[in-house]
Amino acid sequence: MTNGLARAAVRFRPASFAGTFLALLFASAVVTACGVLLQTGLTATVRPDRYADAPIVVAADQQVKMTVVHGKRPDTISQTLPERARLDASLTAVVAAVPGVEQARPDSAFPVSVARPGLPGLTALTGRGWAALGIAPGERLTEGRAPADGELVLDTASARAAHLAPGSNLTVDTPVGTASYRISGLAEAQPGRATAWFSDGTADRISGHPGRIDALAVRPAPGTSPAALADALRRALDEKAQPEQAQPEQVQVTTGQQRGTVEQPALLEAKDVLTGIGGSFGGTAATVAVFVLAGTIALATGQRAREFALLRTIGATPRQIRRSIAAEAVLIAPVAAAIGVLPGLALARWWFGELVTRGAVPAGVSLNAGPLPLLVSVAACTATALAAGLIAARHSSRLRPTQALGEAETGPGTPGAVRAVIGALFTAGAVALAVAAANVAGATAANLALGVVLCFLVAVGLLGPWLVRGAVGLVGVLLRAAGASASLAADNARSSSRRLASAAVPIVMVTAFCGTLLFLQSSLDHAASVQVREGLKADRVVTAEAATGLPADIVGRATGLPGVEAAIGLLPTGLVYSSSGALGTASAQAVDGDPAALAKVLDLGVTSGSPADLARAVDTIALDDLLAESLHVKVGQRAALWLGDGTRVEPTVVATYRRGLGFGQALLPKAAVVAHTDSPYSTRLLVAQAPGTSGTAVAKALSGLAPAGLSVTGRQDYAAQADQDRELNGWANKVMAGVLAGFAALTAANTLVMTVLDRRREIALVRLAGSTRRQVRSMLRWEALLIAAIGLVTGAAIAWTTLTPITRALTSATPHVPLTSALLLGGAATLLCLAATALPGRALLRTRPTTAL
Repeated sequence: MTNGLARAAVRFRPASFAGTFLALLFASAVVTACGVLLQTGLTATVRPDRYADAPIVVAADQQVKMTVVHGKRPDTISQTLPERARLDASLTAVVAAVPGVEQARPDSAFPVSVARPGLPGLTALTGRGWAALGIAPGERLTEGRAPADGELVLDTASARAAHLAPGSNLTVDTPVGTASYRISGLAEAQPGRATAWFSDGTADRISGHPGRIDALAVRPAPGTSPAALADALRRALDEKAQPEQAQPEQVQVTTGQQRGTVEQPALLEAKDVLTGIGGSFGGTAATVAVFVLAGTIALATGQRAREFALLRTIGATPRQIRRSIAAEAVLIAPVAAAIGVLPGLALARWWFGELVTRGAVPAGVSLNAGPLPLLVSVAACTATALAAGLIAARHSSRLRPTQALGEAETGPGTPGAVRAVIGALFTAGAVALAVAAANVAGATAANLALGVVLCFLVAVGLLGPWLVRGAVGLVGVLLRAAGASASLAADNARSSSRRLASAAVPIVMVTAFCGTLLFLQSSLDHAASVQVREGLKADRVVTAEAATGLPADIVGRATGLPGVEAAIGLLPTGLVYSSSGALGTASAQAVDGDPAALAKVLDLGVTSGSPADLARAVDTIALDDLLAESLHVKVGQRAALWLGDGTRVEPTVVATYRRGLGFGQALLPKAAVVAHTDSPYSTRLLVAQAPGTSGTAVAKALSGLAPAGLSVTGRQDYAAQADQDRELNGWANKVMAGVLAGFAALTAANTLVMTVLDRRREIALVRLAGSTRRQVRSMLRWEALLIAAIGLVTGAAIAWTTLTPITRALTSATPHVPLTSALLLGGAATLLCLAATALPGRALLRTRPTTAL
């Protein structure tokens, strides 16, 4: 019987389930997109290209790992390194000595730029040692001979483009300086890979990281299994890495698709990005989807109270009512969720494509749209629909038939005390989390934002009827003064507070989530922009147009120019640190030049110590106040950190400063990090002019430091460029806000339409009582404005309560809310409410009142 009732309800009254169907479809799309990105992040691989002919590749572990204890159970956490980790070159002999190894070839790459003008098609090169020739498929010497000291072998394509031949001289800028090398031969390289091979001794000396190599390409001897040899290599390297050293080297032996990760360490960071979006953001989206689905299905089930009451009067039992609702969920939810999978896949493909275009994901990674996230999405939506329907019908199914009919006519009464107590507890929890966020630093404060928002949203969902009644009580006098339609809207809102609360909660959700995500980003961007504009004292900023960076000796040459008072080069890198049982990364700048001149080009807002003391020793560091607080260190103490390539260091803190958002969270001497970065070249040169000198003359002199590829700008141009860079970094947050806002907005419109269409009898009675169509439309508009006002004010209060302690912890300032963005958000929410009530309202007004009754 119950299955027949469910099939009949869906078949003959499809309009009653349209709202639920759309909510399930939207939820399935969002959950599917996040699930596909999560699965891609967990399974992403890159096909090996350079190491395609090397069955085994030995490389350093590209992650920092640390064991923490949660309760009594130890757990290993990891953090991807910002720079490439390298191996000690002495491991080449260890690997070559393992039985079964036919060949172990060291491979290392370092950036080289051409220092002589007039060579079309030849600017940036990859430098390698001669032993690396032949590791990649197709690499071979085609003309000339192997290089000796002071010589190099150039790839054929680059030589042809620059009209060079064996015997020609080529001046190149290397990590240790500029020098001229004789071309001893030409070699085939991989397509699109401009390469210069030096003698092994020369390559080690000029690479910037002497005694270190990127990887070892291993070929097994004939008849040796690569898998067995890989196990033997692991055992040999484990024995070699016995911790007689203070810091044993972490070595990985890779085979198969794992070799691609050695070629492109950026894949690890891309996996973190994808799993972060699919996991962390996906969990948030799934929580919101469950919250929205529960509210929509509860609303749809409550609107059928009259139907359930009639079924009770003809003998249906409470169990049959609940089984009928369960059968309806099983009929509708899988179909709606399955259809929602298609737009979810489209969203995932677009999102993934944008990440690839913006460089967050390597181009060789493919989107993994396997069946698991699709099945999980359908199953989760079905289970949520089933649970929400059963919970919503529990009250109606337990009433006596006559009592159920009476409540169906008058609507549900005031929510119970249990709901009020739970709502109060969630409110208290949100306030407690906001207070906790105000008392912690850095990323921990930002991570609490989600908990604050979710607790507030649950509280609003539970306390919505009281919230609406309180709001109507505050503005009721104003509405009555606005005319009969506004007064009627106020009376309806007060008597139907549950219905109005169901419509207002999605607007609260849109405002709270968008406000938190967007205005947190705008607050960080604004604070960083202010710090750059206030802290940059340099008169001229020199940047390199080439990817390799500025020449290695540019600081010394710039300092000797007429009219230049001080010149400081900045080399960006990253650090890894441990705080509160978690690993995090921090942006850092290596100072090239005399640290005593820093004060002439930068005002860091020093709070203690002096950055000039970076010149005292290599193992010194200056920290942003927030990072110093996270590490619990002060000036004179040692900070335990990992450099970008995973090298453990404990430099002495010589200064702390407050403008870390604009200029990096840490400053170190260049000598401390130059051997631990992917590129040892500075990317910016900050120049202070001597008093009374001509800016034009200084700019012209700076432009002559390199034959081509230098850009000399003023202070304002640098600040504008820095703003553009931060805007690009905030793209991910804006997309997340857009996805959540779009989902919540669609749900809000769906809920508003459902609530208006459910008022056929009420609107018919109002019209029979003498109200005109114009008055009814005006009443609906006032109700829409009231819903928008309640949603916007409540959502804005949640966002502000969430943002204030977090922005104070991160920027020491109040949230920065751009007026244009706030007006756009408020206007969009108001228009959504007006449109979602006006359209169904007009449809109802086309029906005669007697027919509607």
